[in-house]
Amino acid sequence: MSDIAAAHAALARGDVLIAYDEAAAVLRDDPNDLDARFVVSLSLARSGAPQRAFESIQELRELLERSDSAPRSLRQDADALFARLAKDRALHASVPDRSKLAAEAARLYELVAERYGGHFPAVNAATLWLLSGDAGRAQLLAAQALRGIDDEPDAYWRLATEAEAALVMGNHDRAARALQRVEESGLGDAAARSRTRYQLTLVCQATGQDDSFVRSLAVPSVLHYCGHRASGDEVRPSVDAFLDERRVGVAFGSLARGADIVIAEALLARGVELHIVLPFDIDDFESISVGPDAPEWQRRYRSCLARAASTMCTCDSFHLGDDALLTHASRIAMGHAVNRAAFLGAGVEQLAVWDGQAPVAAAGTARDVGLWQRAGRHTHVIAVPPTRHSSGSARQGQAAGRIYALLFADFHGFSRLRDEHYSAFVADVLTPIADEIRRFDEHILYRNTWGDAIQIVIDDVVAAAQCGLGIQEVLGRVDRVRACLPPDLSLRMALHVGRVISIDDPIRATAAFWGRELTRAARIEPRTPEGEVYTTDAVAALLALEPGSGVHCEYMGRVTTAKEFETIPMYRLRRTGPR
Repeated sequence: MSDIAAAHAALARGDVLIAYDEAAAVLRDDPNDLDARFVVSLSLARSGAPQRAFESIQELRELLERSDSAPRSLRQDADALFARLAKDRALHASVPDRSKLAAEAARLYELVAERYGGHFPAVNAATLWLLSGDAGRAQLLAAQALRGIDDEPDAYWRLATEAEAALVMGNHDRAARALQRVEESGLGDAAARSRTRYQLTLVCQATGQDDSFVRSLAVPSVLHYCGHRASGDEVRPSVDAFLDERRVGVAFGSLARGADIVIAEALLARGVELHIVLPFDIDDFESISVGPDAPEWQRRYRSCLARAASTMCTCDSFHLGDDALLTHASRIAMGHAVNRAAFLGAGVEQLAVWDGQAPVAAAGTARDVGLWQRAGRHTHVIAVPPTRHSSGSARQGQAAGRIYALLFADFHGFSRLRDEHYSAFVADVLTPIADEIRRFDEHILYRNTWGDAIQIVIDDVVAAAQCGLGIQEVLGRVDRVRACLPPDLSLRMALHVGRVISIDDPIRATAAFWGRELTRAARIEPRTPEGEVYTTDAVAALLALEPGSGVHCEYMGRVTTAKEFETIPMYRLRRTGPR
């Protein structure tokens, strides 16, 4: 399969991040591949990066204007995506601006319908005209969409368009019948069903129609699972009963001996997209959490790994008796489940095989359930008799580790400073940055600077994200001209979270922090554009568990970090609103 074919396949199954990476790889080899440019634009739009998607599709449309050989279908897709981004902007606008922006997006969709025909742009134009307040024009476009649905080869989109157009025209019964046929036939993937539900809900809200029928269009849910290692195959009937009552599409969890493996096998048997999240090295995990004396569990463990959609190790070092890694991996799995559900517009819940006892260790099912429920989410518990299992304490001779957030920053342009600049640099740059850092004193365990670089260790990922963005905003307000500093003096900053080990530094004769995750964060910073804060998959997942954090992560693609350390998914940190 070619890379662009793989990108389209990833889009079809809803893996927009993989689709972006595949298409970006094609563009690195051939920057003139217009199809790959479209996949990049569409992936950005679907992953929640509207500004980058807008810039990307604008560039593509300009290239298409100059092309004599671009296929008509690609031109249509590009124009439709441009209209879709305008629609997204309208739907996310404040109420006073929504009508005007909805009308602008409706005109763009109507132009697509006039130029290329088809029911899809017509029905979108209809809904947007309705939201803008022009019900008459909306009904005309809805009728046009209904006349074109017989030409749609995909049965799902034929029925989805019928439901939306009929609803715009006030024919609630016809819309409900169309959705019933969708559900009876099992048509449509999770992403398609999610978009349809969203569109129909908007129409119902605009027209005052009852939207309860929309919920009949089921969207496969997302699951986080966990359970006691001592609970084995005896829980399989309860797991099957739980899954039989739900339509789970995607699941995230670990793969320890016992309940984890039993649940994973039940999910795989149903064709669920399974993502395994392990707390440390795969072989080390098998030795510690599956057991060297359990060949049948080992076989099942390896079989699940082989059939899973993905496997992630949140720490690629050994366990070292550090149970904090177990809770860290669970939190990341939970965050990925929440993020995936948000993208799909799907429900998300937790399945826990649990004895109901309060936590007595640093990690375990009880702590996982507590973390999930403190985020306000539902847990379905399969009750088992009280059982305790300790994964062990730190091995003799190993330093204890803790999970901390890590900020690394480096000043671009620092090497051009001369002696006459340093007083201004300290007074006008470092001093206000230090004041901003002090706002987070209660969370900061360590800070250091080497003039051109800053390192901070923080015990809370939200505080670290707010601190990083705050530092960039402070630097953005510095008047470099007045301070006689280089006008392009700026910061590159990386934020990561992972295990950090405290060991005294014999040279400096003071406590110091060490660890591979510090190296990882340091290798990310040189790849960060000036003025930005780049973050990792782990940060994106953990922030998903903090809905009131005021920050979010925008996917930037897979990036090869400095010194060819690794190639990993990277995100750009953004505020969700005013500070």
